Amino acid sequence: MDYPAISDVLRIQRTHAPHGKISMVLDTDTYNEIDDQFALIYSLLSPSKLDVKSIYAAPFVNSRSSSPVEGMERSYQEILTLLAKLGDKCTSPPVFKGSDRWMHSDQFAVKSDAASQLVELAMNQADGDLLYVVAIAAITNIASAIQMEPAILNRIVVVWLGGHPHNHHHTDEFNLKQDPVASSIILDSGVPLVMMPCANVAEHLLLTREDVINRIDYSNPVGEYLAKEFLKYADETFSDSRPIWDMTPIAWLIQSEWVQTSLIHAPAIAIRQNASQQCVWAVDTTRHFIREAYRVNRDAIFKDFFTKLNVM
Repeated sequence: MDYPAISDVLRIQRTHAPHGKISMVLDTDTYNEIDDQFALIYSLLSPSKLDVKSIYAAPFVNSRSSSPVEGMERSYQEILTLLAKLGDKCTSPPVFKGSDRWMHSDQFAVKSDAASQLVELAMNQADGDLLYVVAIAAITNIASAIQMEPAILNRIVVVWLGGHPHNHHHTDEFNLKQDPVASSIILDSGVPLVMMPCANVAEHLLLTREDVINRIDYSNPVGEYLAKEFLKYADETFSDSRPIWDMTPIAWLIQSEWVQTSLIHAPAIAIRQNASQQCVWAVDTTRHFIREAYRVNRDAIFKDFFTKLNVM
């Protein structure tokens, strides 16, 4: 696939934290666990900074889904549930179903309503305006949109919760490894990219039982739903705290000082030929630059989130 050329200077410029209000879409495997729900609500409760144009349901496979299409469909229904809980408290953006399978080749996009709508939305951006594509799931929908219309590379910035840090001993992370072909497209295409790694970064965005019990207003139907889902999931996993990983890219867009980043050369994905076919990084300092997060301010982010949630 031939991608439009973007100069290094322009690509780096576009990965700087944006100023003012931005247009964004949210790509989410919302039923996967409980962090996507928090991220989705956080984005919609921040209208002074984030104009959420669309929400896309992403595929996933784990104990809550036996196939990509089942994961996507369950995520779609969970998005609708959350928007119903919000009611008239926020403007509800349109919701689109995403990919029903993984990409098997970078020559074949997985066509979906979500990918088609992303292409349309990006291409209709006014010249000079950027659409921020916030991806908190396997990145099949976004990679498919790029393959369908490579020209969107000049109109979007991808902010992706995926992978582990470039110097980690592996990158066998849930969002990245589910669709390595799509993940490679994002890293190889030259799209302006801000990566939010999980290990050592987003995993520090821990929410505890005590936070959920004592800091959420249960008279608020959205707060009550998030709290109950968190406590139920914590019981399933026998944990007193859980990383709310997916709030990290939302927090960076709201206040970049809360998520510190630096420029790195885009790593490539390699497969370690062991029993698990583990994904690892192949570092190449001749590749283009992306921005990578290396630290989160957990307290500042949750303070902002709870303040917005409890004054709905």
